[in-house]
Amino acid sequence: MTKRAVLITLSALAVAALQTGCGDKALSYQADIKPILDTKCVSCHVPGGPGYEKSGLRLDSHEALMKGTKFGAVVVPGSSVSSTLYRLVSGQADPSIRMPHGSAALPDADVATIAAWIDQGAKY
Repeated sequence: MTKRAVLITLSALAVAALQTGCGDKALSYQADIKPILDTKCVSCHVPGGPGYEKSGLRLDSHEALMKGTKFGAVVVPGSSVSSTLYRLVSGQADPSIRMPHGSAALPDADVATIAAWIDQGAKY
């Protein structure tokens, strides 16, 4: 694991601990995750887009995200470290399949938000 991946993982865990342990509002797909996906991911991961055509993963709704790809689920509610989505956006996967593909990496804060949302149960 690279130093950056370790730092991202630790940051995500810290965000999750703070958000669940301090009485702050829980993260939700609609308010916190959809804006990230809409900005960086949906253009490829809708029918007709290259990401959808290769993997079958749609990212334009919570239901589609939770369904996953033609290869299986990408989110394991309650466990970001077990979730393919988190591994792909955090740089823990092979660089050839890192997401977003072919563009700048997601900001660390967005990666931490995705991890925390998954760790909180990936709720709508």
